[in-house]
Amino acid sequence: MAALSTEQEQLLHDAAAWRLIGLLFEYPRPGWREQVAALGSESRDERLRAAATAAQTEATEGMYHSLFGPGGPVSPREATYLGGMQLGYLLSELKAYYEAFAYQPDTTEAEDHVAVEAGFLAYLAIKQAYALASDDHERAQVTAEASSQFMADHLSLMVEPIARALEIGGPPYLALAGQALFARVGPPARKLLPLAEALVADDADEDLSCGVQ
Repeated sequence: MAALSTEQEQLLHDAAAWRLIGLLFEYPRPGWREQVAALGSESRDERLRAAATAAQTEATEGMYHSLFGPGGPVSPREATYLGGMQLGYLLSELKAYYEAFAYQPDTTEAEDHVAVEAGFLAYLAIKQAYALASDDHERAQVTAEASSQFMADHLSLMVEPIARALEIGGPPYLALAGQALFARVGPPARKLLPLAEALVADDADEDLSCGVQ
């Protein structure tokens, strides 16, 4: 078997990191701790290793529901951060992404849940590594572009508020997971919500000052 290239090896490490981030944001069901511990022990990210260790004692079903459930202080769903975008439109767009790459998340969370979206990026990293191993560079490029676009169009719009909220009121393992997630995605290219962008454009036509912070 041919040795992995540096790019392929990095993609597999990225896949493991994305998968661990997704797991950390999932409901702690039976077997969850074992999966988290296994991925955490191999992670190159110090924050994810620490998060995986802390999760073994900090994660509980009650904590998860009080933090992420209805009325909780942190929403793990993208729809919360998109202003006027209709939920049906968002879910249709996500479904199109998932179906295009045959992604079937092993979770009961909604399609726009941060855990599902992080899991999708893990899946794409594996698909890209496999395409490179098969010398299918065109498919690898398509997958890489889809990953970047998905991150920009979806995950980037919610990771900063989630990370900040968890730093203020989340358990340490999720605060660390939020930091690791934000470090991978970064702030969105635009600061305004999609609906607000249209309003700003209208105001600009009237020569009103409405800067993006």
